[in-house]
Amino acid sequence: MSKGIVLLAAGGTGGHVFPAEALAFKLKERGYSVHLVTDSRAERYAGKFPADEIHVVPSATIGSKNPVAVARTLWKLWTGMRAAKRLIQRLKPVVVVGFGGYPTVPPLLAATRLGVPSMLHEQNAVMGRANKALAPRVRAIAGGFLPESGGTFSDKTITTGNPVRPAILAAAEQPYIPSHPGEDFNLVVFGGSQGAQYFSKAMPTAISLLDDALRARLKVTQQVRPEDMDMVRGCVAQLQMGADIAPFFNDMAERLAKAHLVICRSGASTVSEISVIGRPAVLVPYPHALDHDQAANAAALAATGGAKVIAQSELSPERIASILTHVMNDPEKLAKMAVAAKLAGKPDAANLLADMVEAIAAGKTVAEFKGARA
Repeated sequence: MSKGIVLLAAGGTGGHVFPAEALAFKLKERGYSVHLVTDSRAERYAGKFPADEIHVVPSATIGSKNPVAVARTLWKLWTGMRAAKRLIQRLKPVVVVGFGGYPTVPPLLAATRLGVPSMLHEQNAVMGRANKALAPRVRAIAGGFLPESGGTFSDKTITTGNPVRPAILAAAEQPYIPSHPGEDFNLVVFGGSQGAQYFSKAMPTAISLLDDALRARLKVTQQVRPEDMDMVRGCVAQLQMGADIAPFFNDMAERLAKAHLVICRSGASTVSEISVIGRPAVLVPYPHALDHDQAANAAALAATGGAKVIAQSELSPERIASILTHVMNDPEKLAKMAVAAKLAGKPDAANLLADMVEAIAAGKTVAEFKGARA
């Protein structure tokens, strides 16, 4: 018999959906029914999400100062909140948990107005706009990197870490095996939904600058936007190198497990997954992130020595080629970085977050939950 319904709300990007998915697995194991409310973008992830049902509620981002556009957005949010209210009244969830992104605004506003226990999970070191707007209304905030002291909402914040998917936990069991001179070198490159364009242009040029012997060792997995696929395919053919390129990889966890080096953006889920698996990385924070959250996320992994952080403005194809040349000839350095990366990992984040969700659902305060953990 189900312990009750937990309603998870997440924006339709991997950064929001993946932590929600990890929590969903834990809650299902504990006997809860899980429902997801999101937007249409999340359909690509829905196949693996262990929800009993997925609901799409109208939402919109306030991104324009045009009065007509603002009015249209506010109307859509109001429509979404009414739909979310009806959904919550029908499902009667024991708790509603938001994971960021504007699709979380209607269900969390509806939950707080109806008196349903509610909380947020913020993946990044800097709170996103949707979560920041909702933070005063919810009972608790779980943070991937947020501190429990010194912040605006630190009195109701618990640093849980970012929960990672079961596939990542399975990948973490595979030890890092260095690539020595003459052996294949697995390079994984990805940039998220917004940040992949830079790598599509920079990486082929950088690889073309490598010595033939090094280039022959490279086996590249690279996430490429659909509009850049033809260009990158042409470069790969011209360079006569081994490469898998695609807009999205369903087996990214396994590819990360086999990676000798990762070059990527520093979204919260990315940093958390790399650290749990324990793989050396070059992190390139997305320069157009609204709150510069990616730079703050990257700093957490760099602090242990598990990653090198380089601003995009300072990362030319020549520098990438130089980095690859150096590390491909220094497997011990990468092995040490892999160990350091794993020290930063929080593989038990999903369990801790599930504990917190159960506590809030039971009516406990953050202070009571902290006291029980002490």
